[in-house]
Amino acid sequence: MIAEPNVKINLGLNVLRKREDGFHDLETLFIPYDGLSDRLEIISGDDWSHTSAQLFARYGQSEERKLTTEVPMLVQGLSEDGRLMITIARKEGVDWDPLKDLTARAYRLLAEEHDLPPVKIFLEKRSPVGAGLGGGSADAAFALRMMNEMFALGLDDASLAAYAARLGSDCAFFIYNRPMIGEGRGEVLTDFSLDLDAYELRVIVPEGVAVSTADAYRGIVPTVPERRLREVLSRPVEEWKELLSNDFEKTVFVKYPGLEKMKASLYESGAVYASMSGSGSAFFALYRK
Repeated sequence: MIAEPNVKINLGLNVLRKREDGFHDLETLFIPYDGLSDRLEIISGDDWSHTSAQLFARYGQSEERKLTTEVPMLVQGLSEDGRLMITIARKEGVDWDPLKDLTARAYRLLAEEHDLPPVKIFLEKRSPVGAGLGGGSADAAFALRMMNEMFALGLDDASLAAYAARLGSDCAFFIYNRPMIGEGRGEVLTDFSLDLDAYELRVIVPEGVAVSTADAYRGIVPTVPERRLREVLSRPVEEWKELLSNDFEKTVFVKYPGLEKMKASLYESGAVYASMSGSGSAFFALYRK
């Protein structure tokens, strides 16, 4: 089975309070964005793969590439019990253990409670890493959905979302993959209707800037805003510039001042609203059509 996990953007992101479990209570509106996606294939056992040959042809380390690339563009991992083989390919290089990838963790999570056969996972990372767009979370959620269908596990969306929430705070959103308010750690989800048909959405990913979530949280002072997210989102988009904020911009812009300039440039180009997505470094902007 093959899928193309899409990314998301955050309309507003308020860090409300520190929790006893070490996490933070948030409120944000998740919006799916199909303009960037990965390619994920999962096959059972020795089934034939549609993508493995393509990945090795595009990303395999030839002698020439070894001389010019410090980080391999294609990595593989095999679990100790031999039940999971995972291949990850990325043009910019794969600098993490494939067996610790969220898709591998999704398989192991389901396998703890369900009788899953051995699988092979092939992941082509085309969405940016460390950009606040949730690409890894999307891969994990799509993997859960795919395996649920492939192996007839009979799990409904609520059950899949509960598994996804154990993998990451925004993973559960991608089970539903429609506009939703995220509260709690981001896993408490409520449908939200928002009409943006009059606007063009553009996503911009700065080159060479990857922001870690830990860095983004460093220095954050949780605050409950005077106007809560739902109230602000009910206002005209033209008013959002002054009302709708992403709290992570306060800390990320200090470390990466170039990102603040990028946001200003989006407004100079005619954007009605512009913001960093998640913990950054990607931005999005809304333009009147």
